[in-house]
Amino acid sequence: MDAVAVSPPLLCAEAVSKSFPGTIALDRVDFTLHAGEVHALLGENGAGKSTLIKCLTGAYRRDAGDIRLEGQSIDPRNTLDAQRYGIGTVYQEVNLLPKMSVAENLFLGHQPMRFGMVSGRRMNRQARETLAQYGLAIDVSRSLDSYSVAVQQVVAIARAVMLSGKVLVLDEPTASLDSHEVHMLFDIVRSLKHRGLGIVFISHFLDQVFEISDRITVLRNGRLVGTKPTADLDRVELVNMMLGRDLEGETRTTGRKDLPTAEPRLAFRGFGRKGRITPFDLEIRPGEVVGMAGLLGSGRTETAETLFGLTPHDSGTAAQDGRPLRLASPRDAIAAGFGFSPEDRKSDGIIADLSVRENIALALQARMGWARRLPLRQQNAMAEDFIRRLDIRTPDADKPVGLLSGGNQQKVMLARWLATNPVFLILDEPTRGIDVGAHAEIIRLIEELCAGGMSLLVISSELDELVAYSHRVVVVRDRQHVAELVGEDITTGNMVEAIAASQVEDAA
Repeated sequence: MDAVAVSPPLLCAEAVSKSFPGTIALDRVDFTLHAGEVHALLGENGAGKSTLIKCLTGAYRRDAGDIRLEGQSIDPRNTLDAQRYGIGTVYQEVNLLPKMSVAENLFLGHQPMRFGMVSGRRMNRQARETLAQYGLAIDVSRSLDSYSVAVQQVVAIARAVMLSGKVLVLDEPTASLDSHEVHMLFDIVRSLKHRGLGIVFISHFLDQVFEISDRITVLRNGRLVGTKPTADLDRVELVNMMLGRDLEGETRTTGRKDLPTAEPRLAFRGFGRKGRITPFDLEIRPGEVVGMAGLLGSGRTETAETLFGLTPHDSGTAAQDGRPLRLASPRDAIAAGFGFSPEDRKSDGIIADLSVRENIALALQARMGWARRLPLRQQNAMAEDFIRRLDIRTPDADKPVGLLSGGNQQKVMLARWLATNPVFLILDEPTRGIDVGAHAEIIRLIEELCAGGMSLLVISSELDELVAYSHRVVVVRDRQHVAELVGEDITTGNMVEAIAASQVEDAA
């Protein structure tokens, strides 16, 4: 890395800024990438990673700042323009045409021609030669979707390098790969690095970041936190940079000591989904808050979605009050008395054009069935009751929910599930992106629901919150439940250490 470090940057972004209505996505961010370097770009949800990459690759036009490639200022107007400059991107979801052949995908838009027509024989031969450089010996005439995700990723990388050849952005490339496939991909990344490409690597898997990267840049809330050589950065320091906390001198407030003693209301054994979350055991008692900590992409949301049947489990069993429980779909979960308030309330939660009343009534109506219409009088009474109880700031129940503040939208989502009188409520980042007043009210509501006997699973990046209200905290990393903290052990320091621990340390 020494030779790389002293060489002029291949790609340099200086004071890049980008705003959207009501949001500053990037605030004067600097980023440099050297030839022959793997540079990891990390940060939690909303940190600005995706926005920076889109500015570098032409998907967004930056509002301010300068981008230079090999010392020359560039202004890519779209992704095709960025490719012409030499910047290519490979995303987690392979952005190719699955029903076309491997060769056709590899050369799409620049097929070898003969006498004014595409030369299939020449294209197939060149495709085989190209993929041989990546260690692939496959039938390039077969459709792309007949091969594994790992092979499709390699084809996407080969195409991006062919079209670009200077900078390669890998956005969560290993998210759907097993350990053998990850090693295969990393061998390719190392070979491209030795060929002099600059590689930007985005991942939520810290073990992989430390294995493959030369330097790490962390963004938080649209700002640059810092850039350090990977060899000079330990895992706890990196997690602190991402979460925005310094554990030195921190008051180590402990969590609850009054663990519920009732028999488990819900028991999950070996519960999981291949490629989403490693099988886990989990028990939840009446009146218990189980907190869940981990970085974005660690498996927190995947756990919640598997429990609620959004991505049905393919291993393990579930039981409710000692009786077997089927959880093949959200319909099953709702019938069992489950509720789920998702992390992204705008895309997965609220229906912005519907009124507050209609949004609150939605889950109860779904449980009753659409053939049996919930009377308007009952809808109005229910909406007014929750508007009062949760202090939802709206002039009336018929106001479109999309016009409310983020905190009030969050309360409407909570009201939707509380209207079904659930026995188990999953809250994924319930306080993210809301004002201080609404934040305190939602924490108070969690306490009240717990006191009333409801079982809750609360996922949060705010570790202090989890300390305050959790009876137990499950720590998730690399899509595995890696630790469970109880009582005096529930501290932000212990959570950060469990999040930052490596797989090698776990094995020891």
